[in-house]
Amino acid sequence: MKYLVGLAVCVAAFAQSPAGVSNARGPASAEATPAPATGASDQSFSGSVDLGYRFRTDVRGSLESYRSVVDLSEGPRLTGIQFTMLDPKCGIFDRLDASGYNWGDPYNTAGVRVAKKKLYDLRFDYRNVLYFNALPSFANLSATGGFNERWYDERRRMSSLQLDLIPGRSITPYLALDRVTESGTAIWPWIGPSNEYPVPVDRSDMQNDFRGGLRFEFSRFHMTLEQGGTTFKNDDKARFTGVNYGNRTSTVLGQTLQLTDFMQAYGVRTSSIYEKALVTANPFSWMSFSGQFLYSMPKTEANYVDVGTGSFADAATLLLYTGQIDNVSGSTKSPHIAGNAGLELRPFRSFRILASWSTNRFHTDSFTNLRQQLAGVGTIIAGKIDPFVSNYNQSETNLIWDLTSTLTLRGGYRYEWGNMTADSSNLSQLGELENGRLNRQVGIGSLTYRPFQKLSVNLEYQGASTTHAYFRTSLYNYSRERTRVRLQPFQSLTLQANVSVMRNQNPLQGVKYEFRSRDNSVSLHWTPAGGKRFGFLAEYSRYTLNSDINIISLPFLTAGSSQYRDKANLATAALELGAGPARFTVGGSLSVTTGTRPTQFYQPLAKLSIPFGKRVSVNGQWQWYGFNEDQYIYEQFRTHVVQLGFRVVL
Repeated sequence: MKYLVGLAVCVAAFAQSPAGVSNARGPASAEATPAPATGASDQSFSGSVDLGYRFRTDVRGSLESYRSVVDLSEGPRLTGIQFTMLDPKCGIFDRLDASGYNWGDPYNTAGVRVAKKKLYDLRFDYRNVLYFNALPSFANLSATGGFNERWYDERRRMSSLQLDLIPGRSITPYLALDRVTESGTAIWPWIGPSNEYPVPVDRSDMQNDFRGGLRFEFSRFHMTLEQGGTTFKNDDKARFTGVNYGNRTSTVLGQTLQLTDFMQAYGVRTSSIYEKALVTANPFSWMSFSGQFLYSMPKTEANYVDVGTGSFADAATLLLYTGQIDNVSGSTKSPHIAGNAGLELRPFRSFRILASWSTNRFHTDSFTNLRQQLAGVGTIIAGKIDPFVSNYNQSETNLIWDLTSTLTLRGGYRYEWGNMTADSSNLSQLGELENGRLNRQVGIGSLTYRPFQKLSVNLEYQGASTTHAYFRTSLYNYSRERTRVRLQPFQSLTLQANVSVMRNQNPLQGVKYEFRSRDNSVSLHWTPAGGKRFGFLAEYSRYTLNSDINIISLPFLTAGSSQYRDKANLATAALELGAGPARFTVGGSLSVTTGTRPTQFYQPLAKLSIPFGKRVSVNGQWQWYGFNEDQYIYEQFRTHVVQLGFRVVL
């Protein structure tokens, strides 16, 4: 605490330092009071503050869609603040950097770094995200009972604090703490007998990750030893009173289903301790080595209870009843081992051999206990052991050969294998447990050609053959090709083109999965004279996707096919004009897609910045958001957003 007090006193004293003290913008003016000759230091201070106010017209169309996609509101904004202090007189630190951006918007950040050479380096980062998602077509606007099926309005805060002691020395101790919290409201479905009932939920969770260790830095050897742990808690509560008919409009066993009163509570507690070791070494000029090992043992306790009353019917057991109480508890232990190793050999100046190996082994031993009471029927008690085992391994070798000064070739081979055991689904015909295997071989190749300094061409290829995969949509027999060309005929002009193609196929009977995607893009960046008076940026992408897979349709388990098509045109352009320090920018972005879900999104903008003196500038920005969907016209929206502000250079 005394160091924090000292830091505050130091900042306050520096703020009151004589005007004649030099700063990052240059020497003080001749009229300023000169700094005393005795004890003078190289103090400096620089920074800027951006303030503004955003105006927005009424949203025409769906406000829920606007908030799910854009979510910019009216009001004052701290667009940005940043400052740097160097070597204050009190000597508590050598350098202090602080910044904050977009305060008042759904996503904002802040950061502070304080350091004293050869003594400490303290860093703090903070991020705040407001997440709103109630896109009507996914939230099921047609759900009865006055609720949408899926709806989220949550705030997520992430902070990170790390302290390095005696940085720059051969041995550096460090401590760190990361915290993530989430809170808000949501609407989720309670899955009852023969129906689903959307209910409001209050959500809250928190995760703390703490770690500490030692870093050993030598000329040819580095090692990090770290001990850490994690704690997690999650508390969700739901409450509903009224009449909720759920999503089913037909009767079951001659009865109209409804939920009239409901309470739900869900709690999870997790703790884990882990150990990690990281080593890199360069024992010879022609060889480098790296390796990492991690072991953790998470333990989780979960409890769930719900109480519901209404009119219920279970078509599978032909039961009619008016109330249900569920009480579920469970616990699990999940030992986790992960490791990797890498080796680079350079037997010749133009030839390199890269080899790597990794493994990830995760095992869960869990038990759940269910006690269910049905009004007028009786009590059901069930216990179940739910094992889960996953073992994944990968080895890869690459050869890189600089054939000439302008041509580099790369060839490689990767082998992936593993196995998995998990609890089977209710529709499975394979028993209580399902076993999966992974066996995949991948060929890798690339070519880089640089005929002269201003032109480079890169070709990459991956091709895989798979005999076993875990999931129906996993990568199976796939290929990836990518071509990148970059041309810079002048210092002020850069042209780039990319072509990427992905194909994946699973020929197994009952799956017949076909996936194809292509992404073509071109870009131009032109800034004559370093962009002093003129700058132009343009990018265009054409993206296509086709997916076909066999499925089993409920409730009669009939064979069917799922097809998805998407063709997208994406473009961005910006023209910037300058007259002295004043800048004017006009441009925007658009996205136009066709296929299974045709969508158009337009976002033109204009920005103007006019300086008043050396320290103050006035800024203005206009944006228009337009979102259209041909099939879901109730999701369309459009609005104008204007932001006015100013920047002050400190």
